[in-house]
Amino acid sequence: MHSVHFTAEKTSNGVVERDFTVGGVPGVLWSPASGPERAPLVLMGHGGGTHKRWPAMTGRAHLLVTGCGFHVACIDAPGHGDRPRTAYDEQEIAALYRAREEGEPEGPIVVRYNAQLAERAVPEWQATLDALQELPEIGTDGPVGYFGLNMGTAIGVPLTAIEPRITAAVFGLHWPDALAESAKQITVPIEFMLQWDDEHIPRASGLALFDAFASTEKTLHANAGRHKELPRFESDSAVRFFARHFGRAGTSPA
Repeated sequence: MHSVHFTAEKTSNGVVERDFTVGGVPGVLWSPASGPERAPLVLMGHGGGTHKRWPAMTGRAHLLVTGCGFHVACIDAPGHGDRPRTAYDEQEIAALYRAREEGEPEGPIVVRYNAQLAERAVPEWQATLDALQELPEIGTDGPVGYFGLNMGTAIGVPLTAIEPRITAAVFGLHWPDALAESAKQITVPIEFMLQWDDEHIPRASGLALFDAFASTEKTLHANAGRHKELPRFESDSAVRFFARHFGRAGTSPA
């Protein structure tokens, strides 16, 4: 079993930000600078082509830390951020760029590539969770959530399907093709985000993935707009979702 190795630390605006590695996989852990001895943990998956410190990741993490007092962890997915790309990564990325330049659908390539990334990333997330729960400020008895959109959903759905420690999750913005069977195994509360005018993911596809979840408590948030036009207030909604399920009084900035 791997342990957490912290490599850097800084504090600002009430949030402690620590770089770490677990088994060579780099990540970052955001935590409240002060508060209860222990707090819930939210695992956060980043989107394709981004990384653990992408502005959206940092922003969502700060909302969860300052609004609820949670710990938030994000690791670089295989071939992203500070991790080297394999020959397969390069091949799939090149195929995606070609499709984009030629005006061909990107979905089949993204679905195929993300499914392969999930096979590599799910065990890494489980090892990271094992290691983080050894920290006294997190522990093994507190709730764990997952928050990931786009590729973060492609990795998070199969992870949540097999990981009983995750008891609430926020997903969205992905095709159902490789995820529907895993979604059928998920019964924890779900909040799901969908862009009504998504130019990449047909509306029916997004609805099909939402429908596949076996959760008796699941909420669909559908907003007008294209794929990259998800309203920022949906991050505030995610904070309230986790606060509700983890028993914290979540607040959102005005």
